[in-house]
Amino acid sequence: MDKKKLYVGNLPWSLDDQALKDMFAAMGEVTEAVVIKDKYTGRSKGFGFVTFANEADAEKAVAEMAEKEIEGRKIVINVAKPREEGGNRAGGGGGFRKNFNRRGF
Repeated sequence: MDKKKLYVGNLPWSLDDQALKDMFAAMGEVTEAVVIKDKYTGRSKGFGFVTFANEADAEKAVAEMAEKEIEGRKIVINVAKPREEGGNRAGGGGGFRKNFNRRGF
């Protein structure tokens, strides 16, 4: 698991990629900072990911930024977990099921 990549949640809607990067720059070299946006509206989903050049800086960020408030919102920060293959995005299951027996038996 890559311990250099952090999940940052409960972000203010106004925060963009550069502001997220700037917020964590004091902790060490940030190689990437991305605020996740809705693909249809372009509006922030309120979370993002920050990747550091090394694990030590990422650990420092988790320790120092935990429960920090930004624009009145207490951020959530932890090591990002890899996306599971399939998960709830995979098809199958659920959906409409026709009731062939109308009496409910």
